[in-house]
Amino acid sequence: MSDLRISRRGVLALAAAAGAGAVLSACGSPTPLTDTGPAPAAGGYSGRPVTIEYWNGFTGGDGPAMRKLVEDFNASQELITVRMNVVQWAQYYQRVIAAVHAGQGPDVGAMHVEQLATQAARRAISPLDDVVAELGLTEQQYPEQVWQAGTYQDRRYGIPLDVHSLGTYANTDLLARAGLDAVPATGQEYEAALQALLDAGVPTPFWMPNRWPAHLMFLSLLWQFGGEPYAEDGSAATFDSDAGVQALRWMTSQIEKGFSPPDVAVDSQYTAFKNGEGAFTWDGIWQINDLDTTAPDLPWRLGRVPTVGTQSAVWANSHQLVMFRTRRPDDDKLLASKEFLNYLIKNSAAWADAGMIPARTDAREEKGFAERPQAAVAEMIPDMRFLPAIAGVGEVQSQTLETAVADAVLGRQDPQAALSAAAARASALMKENLRKFERGNP
Repeated sequence: MSDLRISRRGVLALAAAAGAGAVLSACGSPTPLTDTGPAPAAGGYSGRPVTIEYWNGFTGGDGPAMRKLVEDFNASQELITVRMNVVQWAQYYQRVIAAVHAGQGPDVGAMHVEQLATQAARRAISPLDDVVAELGLTEQQYPEQVWQAGTYQDRRYGIPLDVHSLGTYANTDLLARAGLDAVPATGQEYEAALQALLDAGVPTPFWMPNRWPAHLMFLSLLWQFGGEPYAEDGSAATFDSDAGVQALRWMTSQIEKGFSPPDVAVDSQYTAFKNGEGAFTWDGIWQINDLDTTAPDLPWRLGRVPTVGTQSAVWANSHQLVMFRTRRPDDDKLLASKEFLNYLIKNSAAWADAGMIPARTDAREEKGFAERPQAAVAEMIPDMRFLPAIAGVGEVQSQTLETAVADAVLGRQDPQAALSAAAARASALMKENLRKFERGNP
């Protein structure tokens, strides 16, 4: 098992890694890739002993929690052995999809929800509508938008394991120095708190990155101001709207007002926060375990991202469980794979140990979750937003939107000019993706 650590900035590279030239097309294969096979028996798996392959990218603070779930499953019965392969997210999509199309792919895996459309269009993962019915899963067991995010072209390709989003990390010692005791809820309160921190002698209390997770901050603010990043049908980028310009101008204003230093490199804002230099940082809840491990003496609290715009909204993602297509179907392995997926779903409350928010409502209602740091962010689930299910959107975004945000934050371009140029490039790429995927030749 590989267990290499990686910062979540590695997600910046995952879209490019799964790009148009990254995998072989399934089209024209002499042995077609097949779907999900027979239904599991009501009493559990009773076939021959099998080993199934499970791939994921849980290489950071979430790794131990997933290892424990796999170990517990393997110990729970005698006929199925799950062999887990952990690959850094930055290489995961390229490697797993190439393996699938070479006929050497895993049986089950985890994927970010924003990758489902791309990998479904590439015919790398199987539709799971029948599996969901077989396992007795329903929309009522999940928040609506988390459940719906696992679909593409009216078919289900992912089963939600968790939801994870940005949150506001606050250094409580620095807040106390300015007479503050809560994470601000609105943009006005937030900027008042930043000014109070400056007045109390806390320099640059909010570091504004120009790269990861800057584009996630931008998307959150875009939605807050009432905008959308892309047309639902995948035909155009719309992040250069008035809402997008407002969002990016707010980000650049944090530097202009002296709240943030200029030219904050990737991860520098998080490192500064861990070192006690920044009073606030917006980052993913996946940092919870890292802070506990690498900065055990840091006094911090996690809260919601403030509502800077006209409505509460925050970027979110979801790890979703998938089944990969295969050219060599094996009914016993298919049944065993479903048994393992069922175990992960039913025991997903334990996934909170990874710092994640379990997707199933009953898992979040279990005793103890309310005391976890991410519970404060879980209150935002109704306001969490996902990228639309558009094949290839991740690669487009990494080449356009992320660059525009960086150029504006670094002062290289005016926000409106940066977004307009990037949206034009993104729209051209999206139109080409529509033609490419409609031809069935990813």
